[in-house]
Amino acid sequence: MKPLFLVAFILVFASCAMMQSIVKSTFPYTTTVTIPQTDKPGEEHSATAMATSFDQDFRKDGNNGAKVSEVRMVSAKLESRDPSDFNIGNLTMVKVYMAKADGTDEVLVASRTDITAGVGNTMVLDIDNSSFLDQHVRQTQVKIRMVYKLRNAIQVSPSLHIILGLSAYPNR
Repeated sequence: MKPLFLVAFILVFASCAMMQSIVKSTFPYTTTVTIPQTDKPGEEHSATAMATSFDQDFRKDGNNGAKVSEVRMVSAKLESRDPSDFNIGNLTMVKVYMAKADGTDEVLVASRTDITAGVGNTMVLDIDNSSFLDQHVRQTQVKIRMVYKLRNAIQVSPSLHIILGLSAYPNR
């Protein structure tokens, strides 16, 4: 009898708005961008890629997306993937934008303009949570654009992994 009650409780709880806001807020959007070694230092460059999430479906048509709203950025991190020891301090600034899959409605979601030369292979970015991202994450895909400036010429084309944590609130 206890297992049946537990299963029923989980099914009811999993369908409620509070649970969906927790689930939707748990899995970050991630993408990897590559910086060409031919980019010149001191100039602004950009790289784009599509971002994915384990539970990326915030659409309202069947994945409980209608139960959440007020989606905002809560964390952002940049990590060197290939080579894993690439020093992110080779960048002087980074700005990360999120847009719908077609590139429209681009919004600044994270940045860092004071990158120190010896920061290492991972860095937390300053978030910009002044915009709701509901319409962006209700798309089947999200486009990420990273704008950056190089401090010095680089000898490799590093791949940098962007991790964007979102928060969603239950609809009332």
